Amino acid sequence: MKPYFSFQWHITDECDQRCKHCYIFSAGNHTCLQSMNWEQMESTFYNCLDFCEVYGRTPYFYITGGDPILHPDFWRLLELIHEHGVKFTILGNPFHLNDQVCRELKWYGCEKYQLSLDGLRKMHDWFRKPGSYDCTLEKIGCINRAGIRSVIMTTVSRTNRMEVPKIIDAVVKAGVNVFAFSRYVPSGGDLDASMTAQEYRELLAICDKKFKEYEAEGCETYFNKKDHLWTLYEYETGEFKIPENAQKGMIYGGCNCGNCHLTILPSGDVYACRRVAESKVGNVFEDRLADLWVTSMENYREYEKFSKCSKCKLLAWCRGCPAVARGTYGDFYANDPQCWADENGELFQDVDG
Repeated sequence: MKPYFSFQWHITDECDQRCKHCYIFSAGNHTCLQSMNWEQMESTFYNCLDFCEVYGRTPYFYITGGDPILHPDFWRLLELIHEHGVKFTILGNPFHLNDQVCRELKWYGCEKYQLSLDGLRKMHDWFRKPGSYDCTLEKIGCINRAGIRSVIMTTVSRTNRMEVPKIIDAVVKAGVNVFAFSRYVPSGGDLDASMTAQEYRELLAICDKKFKEYEAEGCETYFNKKDHLWTLYEYETGEFKIPENAQKGMIYGGCNCGNCHLTILPSGDVYACRRVAESKVGNVFEDRLADLWVTSMENYREYEKFSKCSKCKLLAWCRGCPAVARGTYGDFYANDPQCWADENGELFQDVDG
């Protein structure tokens, strides 16, 4: 068990955008935008602290929405978090940021502010909102000047995968502190998610080469290899080696679902993973999180059920993305569709062919 526990806390559905890959809006039928009231937010916060006290974990919050800054009690919540000395990250939009706002976020303890960039100008503004590409790059400076670490996250699908290398160039030029990407999880939108395993591996190889070139130049951007299939790629290239003292049955890395993470929605519903549509395990207004951890959450720690990963020597460090598997095949434990290892967890012999 890791020393920390992260809560991805959606305090509101309110948002300035209607992104094509958003879990809230992509299906086109979300008519009731929800937000927690103050009493619910306060109760949720202490429920999370209780969980961490029971299990000896250090709490960490990812405050998001929608755009959390639109919640009328956003700053009141930050004051409560600050009073308890808990660190947090904000996942939001760029539209309401300026130097003063960012300085206030820093004072309350904000460590990182994550923005999204899902293509170059034309592509990104098609995904999200006209003008948001330029606004996103501009607000990186506001975040950095306040002493908060700026993060850019890209959601990759077949639709935008060829623009990822140029996105890297754009964010490095803008001075972003951290860059990462994760894959699109099919959720009812109109994106083409049918990226093949070979196409995805080729993208990882291109990005890996670019990361190394920037690092050799002394670039200060940290390239976070967030997707767990990076482990497979680096095992293949020899950069990752299975530790000799690794214990059988232990989980050392890979997907955090059921390990050190859960999601709370504005309705109070608790999800093992926000990206897994049917992973609701309880409701924070009705249930004690510490109890859910040893009851409903157990269903996401049955590692022997993974149809391919359970046979793979990288089970304890990778497991791909069960959310992508669930979104593609309807089964959390199904094969990750972008994993290029064969059915026995071995590498294909022709990956470079």
